[in-house]
Amino acid sequence: MSDVARTAGVSMSTVSHVINGTRVVEPTTLQRVNDAIKTTGYRHNRLARALARGAGTQSVGVALSAQSNPYLADLVMPIEASLTDHGSLMLLGETHEDAAKEYRLVNALLDRRVDGIILAPTPGAGEQTLPMLAKSGLPVVLLDRLVDAANFDQVGSDNTEPMAGIVDHLAGHGHTRIALIAGIPGLSTSGERREGYLRGLERNGITPIPGLVAEGGSSAGEAGRAMEQLWRRHPRPTAIIPANNYMTVGVLKWLRQARISVPDDVALAGFDDFEWSDLIDPPLTAVAQNWITIGQRAIEMLTDRMAAPDRPPRTERIVASLMVRQSCGCGSDDVPARGI
Repeated sequence: MSDVARTAGVSMSTVSHVINGTRVVEPTTLQRVNDAIKTTGYRHNRLARALARGAGTQSVGVALSAQSNPYLADLVMPIEASLTDHGSLMLLGETHEDAAKEYRLVNALLDRRVDGIILAPTPGAGEQTLPMLAKSGLPVVLLDRLVDAANFDQVGSDNTEPMAGIVDHLAGHGHTRIALIAGIPGLSTSGERREGYLRGLERNGITPIPGLVAEGGSSAGEAGRAMEQLWRRHPRPTAIIPANNYMTVGVLKWLRQARISVPDDVALAGFDDFEWSDLIDPPLTAVAQNWITIGQRAIEMLTDRMAAPDRPPRTERIVASLMVRQSCGCGSDDVPARGI
């Protein structure tokens, strides 16, 4: 502002009046100030103004990784829409599934004095990021990857029972050699889906075979390599469950390259539904998470925390649905979706 005032030959208070519209300014002076603003490239610092007034910045930081699961980006739209309805701006950052990058990103959001943070934590978040957030006292909601922490609000899908439901469905088709391609170790979602797989086997009287659980690393490339290893086993699995949609892409790609037919040679059912799941051949059976509700509830929980900082933390699980299509061996008529 001092640069603008010096360039225009006016006082800083005059510049302030022009920028904020707090007083009528002579037209010639107004023109000089506006010209100086263009010349200096000045941009009004809303953050500084909010701090000077002791007000919030009307911004919320959102930190997640679309690298390991690009479909987490589906959460961004309902979050951004809800924030806009509340008159706030979303500052979105990518953690790259790296705890050190996550820490730097969240630290930067804190430096920018955001009013709250929504975080899908990385596997190493408990080392630095979560303790820093707990100490900050800022309203925080953990998203999708829930942790064993008593001081955060959290919202995500129920992962265990939906995964067990996939096993139930495949077992109902007579499958007993059901393989799981698991996600990144250390993520709550990976652990819960592995637990659900084992629960489903147990309640269907199927003895777990360690060699039928392969590590897919939550990536398409690793999932393809895991699928190749599973296919070399003897006897081979008769059904495959990739534990997220990115790994499903890798499995589908490998199966196509190997000219293996779904479901004639192997049944396939994944966790996470695609927008185009019913367009591939055959249409994919998958658990559909309700991302819109999860995103909306994250904002609601955040605003509730802002309004009542001392309220007890809450953890909410949003119901998922099993969308039964033909990749699991069902007939041409879809079985109605059912909640898990």
